Amino acid sequence: MAREVHLVAPTDNTATVISREMTEGRMISVEVDGDVKNIGILKDIPYGHKIAVRPIKKGDPILKYGLSIGTALEDIEVGDHVHVHNIESNRGRGDLYAKTKSEKERI
Repeated sequence: MAREVHLVAPTDNTATVISREMTEGRMISVEVDGDVKNIGILKDIPYGHKIAVRPIKKGDPILKYGLSIGTALEDIEVGDHVHVHNIESNRGRGDLYAKTKSEKERI
């Protein structure tokens, strides 16, 4: 069985699509928490984008690389496309850095 998504860290709630055939309605197998789970693709997901491999609630961190890379803007179901339409990134956020820096300067 060829791997179609790559789960970087065992704690991640997203995996990266490494197949160009990630179309709505397909079923894929993904190893999550030591078990192989069958996941139905809810929407077409482009190569290199993320797919939810665990349920993600609004406000939850989006985990990839074993790190938080953003926050869910809405509930995201297993098998759904995870991208800028439903997450707010916390990577490269100069506005967050500036806010944090100014808060530290007041202390």
